[in-house]
Amino acid sequence: MFNVIHITHEAVYKVGGIGTVLEGLINSRPYRDRVGRTVLVCPLFYPENTERLGPGGILEYSSLDQVYDGPYADAFRQIEHDYGVRICYGRRAVEDEPSGRRTICEVLLIDLRGINLQRVNELKGLLWEHYGIRSDRYEHIWEYEQYVQVAAPAVAALEALRLGVEEAPAAVFAHEFMGISTALALQIYCPLRCRTLFYAHEVAPIRRIVESRPGHDVMFYNALRAAQESNLYVEQVFGPQHDYHKFAVVEAAHHCDSLLAVGHHVQQELQFLDVNFDNADITLAYNGIPHRKVTIAERQASRKRMRNYCEALLGWRPDLLFTHVTRLAESKAMWRDIDVLMSLDERLGERGQTAVMIILSTELPRRPVGDILHMEGDWDWPLAHREGHPDLTVGEARFYRRVQAFNTRARNVKIIYLNQFGFDRARCGLRVPEDVEFLDIRRASDVEFGLSLYEPFGISPLEPLTYGGICLVSTSCGCAGFVKQASGRKRTPNVIFANYIDGVRRPRTVKDSLAIGTSERREVEYKLAGQLADQIIKRLPQTEAEEEKLIRSGHELATRMSWDVVAERFVFPAIRRACAHRRALTVVA
Repeated sequence: MFNVIHITHEAVYKVGGIGTVLEGLINSRPYRDRVGRTVLVCPLFYPENTERLGPGGILEYSSLDQVYDGPYADAFRQIEHDYGVRICYGRRAVEDEPSGRRTICEVLLIDLRGINLQRVNELKGLLWEHYGIRSDRYEHIWEYEQYVQVAAPAVAALEALRLGVEEAPAAVFAHEFMGISTALALQIYCPLRCRTLFYAHEVAPIRRIVESRPGHDVMFYNALRAAQESNLYVEQVFGPQHDYHKFAVVEAAHHCDSLLAVGHHVQQELQFLDVNFDNADITLAYNGIPHRKVTIAERQASRKRMRNYCEALLGWRPDLLFTHVTRLAESKAMWRDIDVLMSLDERLGERGQTAVMIILSTELPRRPVGDILHMEGDWDWPLAHREGHPDLTVGEARFYRRVQAFNTRARNVKIIYLNQFGFDRARCGLRVPEDVEFLDIRRASDVEFGLSLYEPFGISPLEPLTYGGICLVSTSCGCAGFVKQASGRKRTPNVIFANYIDGVRRPRTVKDSLAIGTSERREVEYKLAGQLADQIIKRLPQTEAEEEKLIRSGHELATRMSWDVVAERFVFPAIRRACAHRRALTVVA
């Protein structure tokens, strides 16, 4: 067995996809069988929150709370003195709800207030000397600075924890750009006792380009294809990128022993960053998705509860339930949902059917129940919204205007927009039936939408798969590649692919690709909306036997895409290659 270190901003609280990845990977059977200790490393973000390690977490050491227990107390106190920081260390359970498994992990949090900047500057000098990272360009950006600052005391604390030896080096996962500085610092200070793996959940500099250009994915991935054919890299195509701190950090990730890319686009995007990635060890390591068995009776019970909710709001019960559970971000391209729904509205009218689309999406953390009850009582939330606190943020208001326009025009489909995190009565108001739980929205869904323009993997769009739902997925999503691989490239009735990238005549040059703008992209989106609506209508089950068939095929496919499979086939081979890597000892004065 060997030990694993995860450097992540989601060591305590799950705020996005990386937290879901940690829960799935750490609780996979291969991981539980082969990993001894797991340590999660993170800055201490909320010193005022006395629940340091989250619900149920147990502190063993915290100078903030006058807790000085455990075998590492003396070492931690010395590190605090040397670096001017405060350390919180303890244990918490990481639980994977779909599988019901939970694993106890160690957690190391560093309070950076008052840090000795001389120590930080020493590390910055080494990062420049060894890896060419110029910290002086980005010191005014806290998002950059905090992850460099945390690296120096974190390395010292991890050394005190004695996690790796030369015969069995610890595997260090740098989750996204946030973990790279600490991983590279570990390579400098203890090269024989650790092996580093950059876990690329996205390629942040590429996300910026795709989201900011009007042609979005239709432009970018055609440009990427043409650029690779001409051996061109990102700065040759899109101009200088070093103004962006994430570019400088991610560019240095090729120095890690191995890299994990969560999707086929991410792998190509890394290779597009810089010539140094041409020979990097990049493993295509898809994310896992939930797989649970469900009976048709359980699915129908969930559908009944969700229809009861729709009736409580709208006064009628829909024939079909569409869903989209996601963060509210430009990359989610949620106008594409509305394009498809508008095409579906006409087709459902011809069939004499109705549908409700439930969208769970917000820019904020979970709203307090008091605010929800106030909005529900005073202005009929979520049927009606108001701009400003406690309701719509600026981005939410922009999207809600699209929802209003759609609901005004459509006759057979209506959208219910809940700008809230989670789904049950406590979080979403008194009109939610008492017996409703979040999983009902997954089990009941006829179609889950996921038409993103930048989606490195996309676990959420496939979550209804195991329950027999149809998943509408953009080929810009990394999960599309995993579906194709897991299904043996055969057509699966549970997934519909939306290929916006190839919706234009293939450009012959980079210049032609870069010329794709809003009008060309919208032409593709409008054209594809009707085609996707036709496919949805064709695949929706008409009988109970057809519904049972979708449940079986969805669960079988999801089983081949589980975290157990991902860990065994993708992650652990990368760890083995990284651990076989022998580095020359680096001497640091």
